[in-house]
Amino acid sequence: MSPRKSMPHDAVPAPTRSTPLPVSTIPRQLRFPLLVTLSLAISSILFSVSARYTVGDLGSVSRRLDDWWEVAGLIAWRTTELGLGWWSSYDGMFFKGVDLASLTLLSHLPPLHLLATFYGIRPSTVASSLAIDIVATYVPFRLLRPLLPVHGSAAAKSTVPNRSIIDDLAIRALTTLLAASIYGTVLFASYNSWLPVHLITSFDGLRDMSAAHVSALPLLIATCLPIGYAAKEFIFTSSTGARTDSADIGAASFNPATATLAETLYHNLWGFSSRTKQVIVRTTTLVFVTSLNTWLQTFVTVEGAESYGAAGYAALWATASALTGFALLWVGDV
Repeated sequence: MSPRKSMPHDAVPAPTRSTPLPVSTIPRQLRFPLLVTLSLAISSILFSVSARYTVGDLGSVSRRLDDWWEVAGLIAWRTTELGLGWWSSYDGMFFKGVDLASLTLLSHLPPLHLLATFYGIRPSTVASSLAIDIVATYVPFRLLRPLLPVHGSAAAKSTVPNRSIIDDLAIRALTTLLAASIYGTVLFASYNSWLPVHLITSFDGLRDMSAAHVSALPLLIATCLPIGYAAKEFIFTSSTGARTDSADIGAASFNPATATLAETLYHNLWGFSSRTKQVIVRTTTLVFVTSLNTWLQTFVTVEGAESYGAAGYAALWATASALTGFALLWVGDV
């Protein structure tokens, strides 16, 4: 009998085998040093190329780094940022690197916002600098840590919890607007209270203070929409897609009558759901990275900036980040 040439209509096709992940041939202990080297090299090359088009905008307000410890401090902090993303899985296992790019935007924008608003640096220069920071972070991670090909695939939608919420356009738009509104409101309140005096007394070389006097809340919120989107991605999207783990099961079965003192303390202090824990951890990370990067980049690199002035300006953005995290935690509980 001759073999069949076609499959019957009622036959069940064999399941498709998933595509194996590419495996890096680079030794594990060399990947992170190579990541740091690539990031610094990409940043240096792109800033050198962009200098032809920015016409020395940043150079006109930048402090000369004559001491070795200043350069070493900036490199050490950049290494810390990359290490945080490398060992904290902020490379976007389910969201294709959006986590790390969002954290970079949120933490690197405040010093550039200061230059654009009060030092007269052109928006195109600020945008190119921010883009370089994001690219110098994103590209090395993509080269050295291949990811699961899950973004937008049917497999990803079935394995990521609450995918329908994450993909809902209305929820994405409203959470982005909420985060942008918080950042914009904090800026507006600061512009109309303590910030102008703080800047004038702590920064030399300010060129334009008009933004602090003519700012309008709706315009500030619109300006903060990219920040709102990044905060939504880094905090809300990742926490909403968090999987239930053994700690959730243990918290649900907690019995205060039989629990030990240590178990009771742990349950009261950290017995939250995996989603709540992720919001707390990421909000804390965002506040820490944003405040320290803003202080460091402002005090060390901006000519005429005092340490106290940079700290106050960093506190503004840290406050906005913390309030945004709490608001997105509340949204997730609704």
